[in-house]
Amino acid sequence: MKKIHISFIVFAFFILLFAFVFGWLYMYAHQSKIPPGVHLSDWSVGGQNQTTVLHELDEKLTALENLPLTVQSENNNLSVPDLTLADAGVSFSADKFKQALSTLSEGGLIQRVVHRWHFSEQWEIETTMDSDQLKQKLTPEWEKEQFGTPVNAVRQITPNDEVVYVPEQSTRRIKWDQMKEKLSQVIPDDFSLLAQKDQTTPSIFIDLPLQEVKPSVTIASLKEEGIERKIIEVTTSLGSSGEGRAHNVSAAASALNGLVLKPGDIFDYGSIVEKAEKESGFQEAPVIVKGQLVPGVGGGICQVSSTLYNAALRTGLEIVERRNHSLPVSYLPKGLDATFASGFINFRFKNTTGKSLLIKADVKDRELLISFFGTFPENVSYELDTNLLETLSAPLSYVTDASLSPGSEVVRQAGSTGYVVASYQIKKVDGEVVSRKLISKDTYRPQERVLAVNRNTHQKETPSDSPDMESPPVEDGVRTENGN
Repeated sequence: MKKIHISFIVFAFFILLFAFVFGWLYMYAHQSKIPPGVHLSDWSVGGQNQTTVLHELDEKLTALENLPLTVQSENNNLSVPDLTLADAGVSFSADKFKQALSTLSEGGLIQRVVHRWHFSEQWEIETTMDSDQLKQKLTPEWEKEQFGTPVNAVRQITPNDEVVYVPEQSTRRIKWDQMKEKLSQVIPDDFSLLAQKDQTTPSIFIDLPLQEVKPSVTIASLKEEGIERKIIEVTTSLGSSGEGRAHNVSAAASALNGLVLKPGDIFDYGSIVEKAEKESGFQEAPVIVKGQLVPGVGGGICQVSSTLYNAALRTGLEIVERRNHSLPVSYLPKGLDATFASGFINFRFKNTTGKSLLIKADVKDRELLISFFGTFPENVSYELDTNLLETLSAPLSYVTDASLSPGSEVVRQAGSTGYVVASYQIKKVDGEVVSRKLISKDTYRPQERVLAVNRNTHQKETPSDSPDMESPPVEDGVRTENGN
């Protein structure tokens, strides 16, 4: 009997012990408080209610993201929009801590006890950053307003034909790779700023990292082009040109003025004519069709191409395409002109100076001035010489005009003499002739003299006109008065 009583007492003891341990474990595992000694960054949360801590945690994280971000620069008084860390793409979280807290109330009793028992005492808040969000606040437009826009350097030709430069103007722009690094250095990694009592709204300050931005065109880049000085200037007179012809010459010169040819570029006068017609338009002035001066539009534009031709020859440039007029011109010696007929005849030359070539063209005091600026040996010069090889007499032809009195004659076309001319380019080095080169042999065909007659004789009459071309080229203009 005594043994049974002892056994009962032992059994009851173990039952009570189990109940006590189970109850303690149950209460330990199911308590709502965070284990003691736990810190989240600098915030002591151990022993506090989980729900209260989680609620306060969300408020603290939001408060961190809403901290003002003050962007400043030493050299600029910036007008910066109101910014917060959230505007800069900074976000705070404590997901690992929250996940660990959730394990305290998940699973069976033993799992909860193990999780609580082994709960880490030190946790950190996590930070992520998306710098693209800040770019949406400090936009390129904002940068332009604050720092301005780069201004290209400018090359200018003075009235004395000196080459001068207006310096470029650099500006500043945000260096975004450094901006991200600087921002990461000032982002708080705890809640200490929120606990400061000496200021109502703590702020994060950041010195804006800036870099110099130069324009695409600088004095250095302009000087590298090699436009150092005036190489040559050629002048031709407008003489007694009418208002329309003077306008056309000025229009072509204006379209040409300031053109820069890079080394190896081929100048195309056809493109200049198109530009001039688009920008200034052409007026009525005599043009050349089938060797005759007729009313047309654009008359005079070949004075520009011819003057250019002389400048190119006097600079020793390679002539790619050139043809003389049907008729001699008054503003240049025979053999030194260059005609143009849209779709038929062009004038082209190649920049063979090895550096860029700037063309200046202007009409002043009824003179056309064309100058080349670039790099050219000062001891080298070119001269031009022409030699009349042959004079071609104007042929005579007759047409019948019954309205005339018998035996009378009337000049219907005066005709003109033709010429064959050889042109030479003479190269000099240090004033001494080193070469004399034939550059062209040009023929200006004579124009027939036409007489209208009414005779009773049987004199043979020669037709005055050869068969018409379907679309005869219009020289020294863009079209005839009737639109052809």
